[in-house]
Amino acid sequence: MRAEFPDFRLGSVLATSFTATLTERRGDAVERIPTPRRLVDWLAVSGLAVESCTAAQLERARELREAIHAAATAAAIQDALPASAVEVINDCSIQGRAAAVLTPEGKRQWRLGSASRVEDALSVIAADAISIISGERDGKLALCASPTCQAAFFDTSQSRTRKWCEMNTCGNRQKKARFKAKQRQNSSSAD
Repeated sequence: MRAEFPDFRLGSVLATSFTATLTERRGDAVERIPTPRRLVDWLAVSGLAVESCTAAQLERARELREAIHAAATAAAIQDALPASAVEVINDCSIQGRAAAVLTPEGKRQWRLGSASRVEDALSVIAADAISIISGERDGKLALCASPTCQAAFFDTSQSRTRKWCEMNTCGNRQKKARFKAKQRQNSSSAD
């Protein structure tokens, strides 16, 4: 990884981890894949290693990311899925060649049709998005309660009541803000 870029926010769900490559969407947005090489890095840590990426492939990846975000957000609030987002997700899904393979440890792993085709990796991400947006997987789409984030995330907690996309970032930030507000309130009432 290159130190000059912000860290990736990796979760257990590929599609929503991919949408988290753009964070703080309602605040000061943080782009975590600003260059083609950075997309190659993200794909590698996500188990979808490719050799290279062009500027056009990066733009297509960002288009897919925003389509997944739009569709997941609509699904989370039980709104109609945007037709343009569905079209991009479906198109990316069918454009690639990838297969699920079983590892000796009994885990699913993706094998891309070509180590150099970003499209193959994007098809895996699109297929993952389809499985969560369609309700095929056990869990619930929700939106982060942080006013600056509002990221769509896939809640697989037992109660399905998670409030934040990540407790270590958004949840912690909200808890700190409440704590500081309470401290200010207590210090002003002691005066």
